[in-house]
Amino acid sequence: QVQLVESGGGLVQAGGSLRLSCVASGSIFSLNPMGWYRQAPGKQRELVADITTAGSTKYADSVKGRFTISRDNAKKMVYLQMNSLKFEDTAVYYCHALKKTLGGFDNYWGQGTQVTVSS
Repeated sequence: QVQLVESGGGLVQAGGSLRLSCVASGSIFSLNPMGWYRQAPGKQRELVADITTAGSTKYADSVKGRFTISRDNAKKMVYLQMNSLKFEDTAVYYCHALKKTLGGFDNYWGQGTQVTVSS
């Protein structure tokens, strides 16, 4: 079992920045990749960014050049630096981890942290 806890969300004006953090606990081995998803009301959850233990990253087209994902493997933490925020970035942001198991893999999700970008 893995627990993921996000922090760092809040209210920010358009053009501002926020840094989200996620810490993993429990059975934290083989969490790869870790990343961030977001979901706005009435919308499907979408991948924002993820990162492997080796440092390979992937970003949604809508956030490329503005968001940066990073990972501290020793601390089992993942971060999302969000710059030049837009109103369209408003959503609940969820930390995510994929965990390999003997039988396959499991998906783990945090409770989410609200990011609200005002005009």
